[in-house]
Amino acid sequence: MKWLSVFRYVVQSGTVQGAAEATGQSISAVSNQLKALEAHLGVPLMDHSRRPMVPTAQGLAYLRTVEEVLGLLDNAQAEMNAASPNHLMRLRFAMIDDFETDIGPEITRMLAAKLPDCQFIHLTRVSHEILDLLRTRDLDMGMATQPQTPLPNVVEFPVLRDPFVLAVPAGMSLPPEAFLDGSAGVPFLRYNRAHILGSIIEAQLVRLRLDLETSFEFDSTSSILALIAQGDGWAITTPSNYARTRRFQSDVRLIPFPRKGFARRISIFVADPQAEEVARSVASAVRSLLVRHRIAPTVEAYPWLQDSYRLIDG
Repeated sequence: MKWLSVFRYVVQSGTVQGAAEATGQSISAVSNQLKALEAHLGVPLMDHSRRPMVPTAQGLAYLRTVEEVLGLLDNAQAEMNAASPNHLMRLRFAMIDDFETDIGPEITRMLAAKLPDCQFIHLTRVSHEILDLLRTRDLDMGMATQPQTPLPNVVEFPVLRDPFVLAVPAGMSLPPEAFLDGSAGVPFLRYNRAHILGSIIEAQLVRLRLDLETSFEFDSTSSILALIAQGDGWAITTPSNYARTRRFQSDVRLIPFPRKGFARRISIFVADPQAEEVARSVASAVRSLLVRHRIAPTVEAYPWLQDSYRLIDG
């Protein structure tokens, strides 16, 4: 059964490394299991010469049977767990890296105590990748930014309203509008528009008819704040992103977004019905941790955030 599961993950990711990350195994273990399955069947299931790998014709035909078999087993496991969700045998959980260093470890400890017999697969991904994994049922639970379109058959537990603000060099005391109209004299540092965070910002700029030209686009908040701390730019970001990079905070200042306010919503999403009660507990714990690690210290430094940077109970 491990061979079949590994084969399915290799097909989905196109790489042995991706399957290893998804299953929590080493790359060599996944490679050996795939080779063992191919040797057992006597046919090549994957085209190993291509990158990413793709299934052969025999592999595609075999995959249909594998999906049926693993689907039946998943259904049987769900029925066994239905009466007692605390006896989940496996939980695949992913978190955006915005909260990985402080919220993540405490949630892992809580889950380990609540589900002592459960195997955990913990991933760190960007929001749209977490949502895609939930959509394809390759993830049971995730903490991510809410998408513009609701996910079908996925339960959402909102936890945080994270408003957008301007992050500027601490030594610059210009009014907020100076950054939007280009008179500040430093470049706009843009989040990758392929990511949910960047797409939310771009959608608001379009609504406000603001055309902020820039040659700089980043995946990483740390890179953006490092440049701002050096006086080399400004950005539209959120208090949570600011709070996660403490080494730059003395050289970066937050100021209100000067036009119509907007925010992202962080939620716990669960795709496995048997994990809903666990997800509800995780959401409650996350809210408490967010107050301690993010909201309280940030609002203390910037009292004007008190009404907009807050928990969502649900």
